Amino acid sequence: MPVAPAPRLIVFNKPYGVLSQFTPEGRWRGLKDFITIPDVYVAGRLDADSEGLLLLTSDGKLQARISDPRFKMEKTYWVQVEGLPDEAALHALREGVVLNDGLTRPARARRMAPPPALWPRDPPVRVRQAIPTTWVELVIREGRNRQVRRMTAAVGFPTLRLVRASIGPCSLDDLAPGAWREEPADGWD
Repeated sequence: MPVAPAPRLIVFNKPYGVLSQFTPEGRWRGLKDFITIPDVYVAGRLDADSEGLLLLTSDGKLQARISDPRFKMEKTYWVQVEGLPDEAALHALREGVVLNDGLTRPARARRMAPPPALWPRDPPVRVRQAIPTTWVELVIREGRNRQVRRMTAAVGFPTLRLVRASIGPCSLDDLAPGAWREEPADGWD
């Protein structure tokens, strides 16, 4: 009897302008421009205008474990916002923010100083000389549509750049934009 192949887990640093699907649409590129491994599927989503960690797997159970909100997998985002969030704004993020689809779960939020050492974004983030920007680390356990952007806007600080740095035990580390690596698919229980 043939042995089933071992599950695969692909860690990908999704660049700006790439969809979380293999097929391109309109002005956005697809994953097929970067990943040619057969029979792997996206576990969770990351908007085309967001960057960073995207996981793909050949294991349906692992895909559900990573992406299904019931499992409340912790996700860490580095968010460049317009303005200088004060402690009240960070406290609001920590307590949960009311969005049009309800109250978010409490998050962990902190200013990042110095900002994370990241690659230049293409195209660059717009900069307004009169308005400073701040990097915030936001850790959430849910994944509503455009949630991080909506949360920072709800407390008065619109998102300029959004990078997902980790999902559960998996992080970007020094993976370059557009690059991927394979990791063991075990250890996600």
